[in-house]
Amino acid sequence: MKNKLLIVLLCMSFSTPLVYAERIKDLASITGVRSNQLIGYGVVVGLNGTGDKVKSGDFTSQSLRSMLAQVGVKIPSNIQIKSKNVAAVVIHATLPPFAVPGQNIDVTVNSIGEASSLRGGTLLMSPLKGVDGNVYGIAQGNLIVGGLSATGNDGSKVSVNIPTVGSIPNGATVERSVRSPFGDGNSLTFNLHTFDFTTANRLATSINRAIGPNTSRPINGGSIRVNMPRDAGQRVAFMSLLENLEVQPAQSAARIIINSRTGTVVINSQVKVRPAAVSHGNLTVTINETINVSQPGAFSDGETVVTAESDISITEEGKRMFVFNPGVSLKEIVRAVNQVGAGPSDLVAILEALKGAGALSAELIVI
Repeated sequence: MKNKLLIVLLCMSFSTPLVYAERIKDLASITGVRSNQLIGYGVVVGLNGTGDKVKSGDFTSQSLRSMLAQVGVKIPSNIQIKSKNVAAVVIHATLPPFAVPGQNIDVTVNSIGEASSLRGGTLLMSPLKGVDGNVYGIAQGNLIVGGLSATGNDGSKVSVNIPTVGSIPNGATVERSVRSPFGDGNSLTFNLHTFDFTTANRLATSINRAIGPNTSRPINGGSIRVNMPRDAGQRVAFMSLLENLEVQPAQSAARIIINSRTGTVVINSQVKVRPAAVSHGNLTVTINETINVSQPGAFSDGETVVTAESDISITEEGKRMFVFNPGVSLKEIVRAVNQVGAGPSDLVAILEALKGAGALSAELIVI
């Protein structure tokens, strides 16, 4: 019953193609207007004995010595630092487009040493760098950790979620902005999230209809160039108008998505099947192991012997055959598969066989 329910749910709302429109802001993005990834290395202090096991010469010890030297505390090299309240961490953040110096962004902090928990810790001032090596932000603040761990005296340990990862809302200050091409030139390029010639043509047509002829033109199946005002203020207002225009996207290509780990099968409404007959049956193999003990008679010199006896039986369910007529839709495919009682794993085998026979007009994607 569960298998049937799963397959039937996939065809709901797809038996009749729906006509709908989406905003341009949901279909495309602007070339050059994107976020940038930042990464940094730092030290978290104030941990309640859950930090790294600081050893002489390791990276946590070196980081602690360097941090103390920056505030005027110099520790002789022959003195070993021992502390369980410090942890070496890697910090990462996302710098949004148009971010300017002085704005705050969220950061995520991850332990890279032997710390068991970052709960209660404070991240000390740490630079955040981009892929070009320049510093774009400075992170510092108290960590918020959703995980929890506890260790008993006998060595037993219990962990809830991940206590070695924390976050600091608005924990980094932007120190450098990233130049954006938004204000350059007299045009911008929209890039579709999903490559499609029909959608690209419709998007350009919608802009020309709303703004005026020759305002935009498709470059290829994924990009549309739009003429823009030169004035920055007018350009923002123009983009506000464009991104809220509605476009009817093209119907997607026929695809069948198969999750090999969970057995989930998703079939879109464009899948069609050419004439084909399918026969599907299951073999059930059962193996029963029986342990026999043979004991010698009284006053004999024999030994007790343990032997295993295997009983193997094979049963085959009754085969059922169904026929696909030319160009049947998703609804008919699911109904036919349900009639033979096939589960998700059986459905995958049937679809692969249909694809191999040339009767399935769809792309099989296994994830």
